[in-house]
Amino acid sequence: MSSTNHPLPMNQSEKTELPERIPQHVAIIMDGNGRWAISRGLPRLAGHRAGTENLRRIIEACIEFKIRYLTIYAFSTENWGRPQEEVQGLMRILEDVIDREIQELHDQGVKLRHIGRLDRLDPRLQEKVLQAIEFTKDNNRLTLNVAFNYGGRDEIVCAIQHMLEDGVEAEDVSDELVSQYLFTAGVPDPDIIIRTSGELRGSNFLIWQGAYCEWIFTPTYWPDFDRTELLSALEEFSQRERRYGKIAENQGDLPQHAS
Repeated sequence: MSSTNHPLPMNQSEKTELPERIPQHVAIIMDGNGRWAISRGLPRLAGHRAGTENLRRIIEACIEFKIRYLTIYAFSTENWGRPQEEVQGLMRILEDVIDREIQELHDQGVKLRHIGRLDRLDPRLQEKVLQAIEFTKDNNRLTLNVAFNYGGRDEIVCAIQHMLEDGVEAEDVSDELVSQYLFTAGVPDPDIIIRTSGELRGSNFLIWQGAYCEWIFTPTYWPDFDRTELLSALEEFSQRERRYGKIAENQGDLPQHAS
């Protein structure tokens, strides 16, 4: 059952002039948790916990700014190669977040979706993820896509495998059909991808979906990426002209290969 009387985030009372263009879908590579912790003399897992606390604030800001979709890169297919202690700690954090936050997310009208594979997770954790998805499935204020055990290449491989299993003919393959086989089926492509921590890489995130999105890189570590920084990213997005490989209207005399 969907939640209808959604409480407003506490920062909703702040008077904020929003940009003219608000992206429908924001995706975030939440990078820098470990370095944030190390810079404070803390263990890396303390940074991951601080990053989880920050996610709550960013979700509230997205609701305030009327963003409809938020996709977060929580754990990649490559992250299994990290020290076992850190991997196990991240799994515990995911379980704790579900236990502590799912009711609040539901009350805020957030629909939870998982993108990626669940098969490497402990069966008990898999069940908790599925229960959280079922619990929030009718909410429509904000769709939160959690990319956990996710990789962009793996997603495309999985889509191809499923198309072959379904007997899709080569001549029937199209952009639209491929999108229907991706983990994000039914969700519009991101308008903007934000990466925190100063790294300038895509890191195997939303390879297909991010083909024409706008990228914004900030040196701020994820635990410190706050409402103000998100608003700044939205303002920068609003000032950009999205051309999708075409040319601007006021540059009609330029060569066709210009972008």
